[in-house]
Amino acid sequence: MQPETESRKTVLSLIQPTGTPTLGNYLGALKNWAAVSNDYDCIYGVADLHSITVPTFRENPAQLRKNTLDLYALLIALGIDPEKNILFVQSQVPTHAQLAWILNCYTQYGEASRMTQFKDKSARYGANVSVGLFDYPVLMAADILIYGADYVPIGADQKQHLELARNICDRFNGIYGPVLKMPEPLIGKAGAKICSLQDPLKKMSKSDDNPKAYVSMLDEPNVIMKKIKSAVTDSEAEVCCREGKDGVNNLMAIYSCCTGKTNEEIEAEFRGKGYGDFKTAVGEAVCATLEPIQQRYRELITDKAYLEGCMARGAEAATRLSQRTLSKVMKKVGFYPPARG
Repeated sequence: MQPETESRKTVLSLIQPTGTPTLGNYLGALKNWAAVSNDYDCIYGVADLHSITVPTFRENPAQLRKNTLDLYALLIALGIDPEKNILFVQSQVPTHAQLAWILNCYTQYGEASRMTQFKDKSARYGANVSVGLFDYPVLMAADILIYGADYVPIGADQKQHLELARNICDRFNGIYGPVLKMPEPLIGKAGAKICSLQDPLKKMSKSDDNPKAYVSMLDEPNVIMKKIKSAVTDSEAEVCCREGKDGVNNLMAIYSCCTGKTNEEIEAEFRGKGYGDFKTAVGEAVCATLEPIQQRYRELITDKAYLEGCMARGAEAATRLSQRTLSKVMKKVGFYPPARG
């Protein structure tokens, strides 16, 4: 594992192990994780602490453990080299939770209560809402601030959380000086938002009640083809990108991300052809894109010892790096340094 260098900027990103990532997750974010490691020192984590904020995983520890290992293997399979990047599991790096508690005391109740995702999820879970669900944006702020990273990739649905992290950072630094470093957002290029195959006005999500609405990164080719062929389009039978053709626009975005073709090139390729030909081509392009990742995943998931060894080394590196920020914070707040045996 290469140490961070002075000349390269640092990128940080975490993903929850709440299920196999979708094609939308891959094309919108994960595809870039491996790519940016050529230009940045990258710190990537499986955010398992966040997963227990909801009953699904809080009450099913075996599933959470399996999901964590599966996701860790999948991240390596899509090209993230654990020898060149820091790749860790969040619960194995205690500094995240330690900083989160401190930052809780510098977060106003009102700003935390305005988080829209808490409102949405609390409505879904009713009486089974935990304090952790309310508080997880502060843990996310700790995730963002603990490494002193330069950039953090975000989507539109995470903008509010990044703003909260910035508010907390500014408040803390306003009291103690420039202790915490707020990273800049790193906005991805094409494929920033891949939509549901059944409702193209919504983002593709693995939590969708309709399994035809999303493609999982580990779906078999025949399943992928069926889902793409059942995707919502329209009655015009014309492959072109314009307002009002949300289903076709979504499929064109997927095809563009998988093939590198522009909308103009796609329109020319399918001029005079129907949606059947178009959907077949999109499905085949998706299968071709995911096949090498799936193959590498199948190899990795059978080698648990290798994966757990990578986890241990990643956790050690992440703890060592994040401890620098935590130690500064604790000193400024007035805590005694950890006792030495």
